[in-house]
Amino acid sequence: MRVMVIVKASADSEAGVLPTRQELTDMGKFNEELVKAGVMLAGEGLHPSSRGVRVTYAHGKVTVLDGPFTETKELVAGFWLWQVKSMEEAVEWMRRAPFRHFNREEAVEIRRVFEAEDFGDNLTPELKAQEESQRARSNALKQ
Repeated sequence: MRVMVIVKASADSEAGVLPTRQELTDMGKFNEELVKAGVMLAGEGLHPSSRGVRVTYAHGKVTVLDGPFTETKELVAGFWLWQVKSMEEAVEWMRRAPFRHFNREEAVEIRRVFEAEDFGDNLTPELKAQEESQRARSNALKQ
């Protein structure tokens, strides 16, 4: 199954405080372990919300709001996309993450990514074929 590991934002990440050289080195080693194990599909850090926008939709109206956004605990600072056998495996990988060595508080959230079979009969054969075609075309663009 695929899971997204969401690294929650902090006051430091929202202030644009960059990781130290040691933190980058430690995270690079951890990411290399994930890649060698065939777990990591993608992973990126995000700029602070002050450099982003929020688009909301309500009652047929679209609203665009420039950052920063005040509720830091609701923001994302980065993510990984992993292929794991179970949620327990994902948690075990996170127990090995170097965050515990950083001199600050960090939080992550692990959430399962929807797969086609999760949608049941609502995902018709035509919609499934469309999704597969879009994924294939998207992957081809990356190469």
